[in-house]
Amino acid sequence: MVVLSDSGILKAMEEGQLIIENYNDRNLTPNGYDLEIAEIRVGQDGESQHTGEIIIPPQTWFAVSTKEYVKLGPEITSQLWIRTTWARKGIMSSFGKVDAGFEGTLTLSAYNSSDKEVSIPVGERFAQIVFERLDSPSSKAYSERSGKYQGQRGVRLE
Repeated sequence: MVVLSDSGILKAMEEGQLIIENYNDRNLTPNGYDLEIAEIRVGQDGESQHTGEIIIPPQTWFAVSTKEYVKLGPEITSQLWIRTTWARKGIMSSFGKVDAGFEGTLTLSAYNSSDKEVSIPVGERFAQIVFERLDSPSSKAYSERSGKYQGQRGVRLE
């Protein structure tokens, strides 16, 4: 696998191998793209909030949905990483891979591990997505395998 550089990301977008709806050039990094918060849900049964600053109490789980809707072609996969801005405030997250062929917004699970409240504004950059090119196109895309979250929009927990 090869990590796509900023120019590689733009080339993949030009060639239609990668789509980022709500793309913002300021979020492009040397080797990834910063994802913005569209929605935050505090607790499993909490209500989603789409505006303002959300206060995350200490020792509390929450979920974030990205503003960006991504569509990965059969040769593109990606990794998700929390931005260090949030990690330095005690926000921990368990991210993973985004499968080739996935499309949708991303639901990111996080936890305020600190002993203080953390204020997180909707619209703020929260995580970085790092795109990788597979050695060959996948024989079956995400939608042909499980496809459980294909086309999702907003926080989706089930």
